[in-house]
Amino acid sequence: MQNVSVASHASSQLSTSSSAVFDITAFSQMLKACADPLRVQILQVLKSDTFGVLELTQLFGTKQSGMSHHLKVLSKAGLVEAQREGNAIFYRRPFNRHPEQDAEAIEQMFRLIDRFALSESLQQGIEEIREQRAVQSRAFFARHAEAFSAHQEMISDYAQYADASFELLSKSGLSRDAHVLELGPGEGWFLKPLAMSFAQVTALDNSKAMLSKAQRFALEEGLNNVNFYLGDTQAYRKEGIRVDAMVMNMVLHHVPTPAQIFEDAAALLHDQGLLVVCDLSHHNQEWARENCGDIWLGFEPQELSNWASRAGLKEDESVFIGLRNGFQIQLRTFIKPAAEAGASAVSTLL
Repeated sequence: MQNVSVASHASSQLSTSSSAVFDITAFSQMLKACADPLRVQILQVLKSDTFGVLELTQLFGTKQSGMSHHLKVLSKAGLVEAQREGNAIFYRRPFNRHPEQDAEAIEQMFRLIDRFALSESLQQGIEEIREQRAVQSRAFFARHAEAFSAHQEMISDYAQYADASFELLSKSGLSRDAHVLELGPGEGWFLKPLAMSFAQVTALDNSKAMLSKAQRFALEEGLNNVNFYLGDTQAYRKEGIRVDAMVMNMVLHHVPTPAQIFEDAAALLHDQGLLVVCDLSHHNQEWARENCGDIWLGFEPQELSNWASRAGLKEDESVFIGLRNGFQIQLRTFIKPAAEAGASAVSTLL
């Protein structure tokens, strides 16, 4: 009799647990939200980027009121979440699951949606929006290249993060023969410790004005092992060059498509290669857009973790530095795992 009682109690617990996890009404709401082809396409484009309402209306050729309605339906179903960037609101796939949401069902839905390729028109539209963002960023740095350091120091002094960033890079065990890529070298100051510690350094920037400043600094300091490349990470990928480490200090919030950087880093790095990201945690100080040319007002730590994971990078060490002016700097390291021997063998046989 005692054994029967225990089994009955366990069965009751399982039933209660299941009813708490699976909510048929919420599940039906999610299915209903995905019953509209336009909403499915919205979820497609939000896979690896974040878009504002006006950008989405441009992308799909709809009215703002109609797009807002679709986003409201998707949000209520737990399929998108709003991300406030100062006075602007952007939308993305949710990073933070609420306890009452059926996270497994949502992830399964995303996996089903992601089986379908984006249409050519949507791909072209996304590239146009990314280029619009990039043009704005390049225009800012073309106008303010000479005052860049002064603008940057309104948020954080170089010394407050540079030493910590270099320490994370140095303690990774990179050999002196390593090739290190710095994305967005700014004034070029970080190139000096890189050039003194590693055999080959590449400075990559899509702003001609800023890259020229970094070149002048390298020339003045006699840094003979630094190469300079005008372009972005996608352009550099086409060169077919692999690097042992990639570092970006206070750059990601200027990048039109931050998630793409992690995909590009995964392609550029050798196996066991290291990515060091130093950037701002998310904030709401809108003045940084106009004064510092920021596209994004920092990032939630989970955003970087998710982008890295989707790119196949493994999270390593993290350091957070609080600043007196209310900003916080996050220093994050990610490693590209070595390809498994078994997977390589299967690939070869195929």
